[in-house]
Amino acid sequence: MDPTLYLILILIALCSVSECVQRQYHFINVRKNWTEAQRFCRENYTDLATVDNMNDMNELNKSVNDGGVQYIWIGLQKTSVEKWQWSSGEPALYLNWRSGPPDGGDERCAFISDGQWYVSSCSTSLAFICSSSNSMNTGLVCVDQMSWRDAQSFCRQNHIDLVSVRNQDENQQVKDFISGHQLSGSRIWIGLFRDSWQWSDQSNSSFRYWNTGEPNNSGGDENCVVIENNDLRQWHDISCNNQYPFVCHEDKLILIKETLTWPEALRYCRQNYTDLVSVHSVEMQRRVMNVVKGASTGAVWLGLRHSHILGIWYWVSGETVSYHKWASGDEDCVSGVRSGAVQSGGDQLWISRPEHIKLNFICSRSEE
Repeated sequence: MDPTLYLILILIALCSVSECVQRQYHFINVRKNWTEAQRFCRENYTDLATVDNMNDMNELNKSVNDGGVQYIWIGLQKTSVEKWQWSSGEPALYLNWRSGPPDGGDERCAFISDGQWYVSSCSTSLAFICSSSNSMNTGLVCVDQMSWRDAQSFCRQNHIDLVSVRNQDENQQVKDFISGHQLSGSRIWIGLFRDSWQWSDQSNSSFRYWNTGEPNNSGGDENCVVIENNDLRQWHDISCNNQYPFVCHEDKLILIKETLTWPEALRYCRQNYTDLVSVHSVEMQRRVMNVVKGASTGAVWLGLRHSHILGIWYWVSGETVSYHKWASGDEDCVSGVRSGAVQSGGDQLWISRPEHIKLNFICSRSEE
C-alpha cells in the first residue's frame, strides 16, 4: 500500500470529529458608533461579528472581558429590503403562497397547510418539521408545538434544521409526510422566514437571539443590534449613532481566487495557512456556502480526496467523511484521480473533478 495513503488511514482511525470554531472573536473595548465599529473591524480583522448559532454566541461571550459596559455592537443591521429565506441560509427561489405574496410587516414566518403556504407571527406555537439524516425514507421528522425560533433551535440541536421546501416535488413530499402522520389540515412550521436584518459580512446566517419584545424599533430609528452585557447576553435593536464597545470576528475560512490544480491548491494552503478546508458538519457547510459566493470559478476546491484503490473519500486533514452534500452520482468514482469541490452557485453541492482542473479554493486557518 502507498505509504502516504497508509498514514492517512491511520490518521482517520485516530482522529475524532469535533466541531471546530471557525470564527475567532475579538472584543474591542473602545466606544464607537456602529459604522465606525464596522470600519475598524474590516480594517483590522474580517468584519463586525456574525453569529451562526449558540456555539458562536458562547465563543463570542468568552471574548467579552469587561463587565463594566451595558451594550456591545455586533454586525447585524436593518436594511430597507425584506426578503424570504430558508433557515438553512438558502435563498427562497420557489414559493407556494395560498393567495399571493404576503404584505410587509414585522418578522414573519411561514407554515404549510394542505400543501399551501401561509404566514403567521413567529411567536405562534405550531407543530413543525425538521429535516433529519437519521429518519427512515423521507429524511423528515415531525415535532410537537413550539414558536418558530424555538423550533429552529430544536431542529438544529437534534436533527439538521427546519425543513426547506425548494421545489414542487419537495412540497409534495412534505404534504404527503404530513398526511401520513394524520395531520392533514394542521398548520405546520417550515423553515421559511422573512425579516429585513442583514449581517455586515453579507452572511446568510438566519440565527437571531432577540430579548423578549425585541426588536421593537423604539423611537423609529433602531436599525442596529447590540448584545446586552448581562447573564443572558440577548439582543436589542438600538440607534446606530450610539457609541458602544464592539466585537469583531476573524474568519478561519479564506477564499483564494487564484486558479490552481487540486495538488497546487493543497500546497498553497499548507504553505500559507493550515490546510484545504474540511467540511464535517452542517454548520461548516453553511460557512463554506457563504465564502464561495465570491468565487470567480463555477466550483471551488475542498480538501476532499478519493482513493481509487480503497474506494473511499477522505479529508486531507485526517477527518472522516461523516457529513456530506454530494450532487447526485458525483460520490461514485469509477476511474482516474478525483478530488472534491463545491459548486459556487445553484445548490452549492459537492462535485468530483479531475485533480488537474484549475479552480479557486478555500484554505482554513488553525486556532491561535
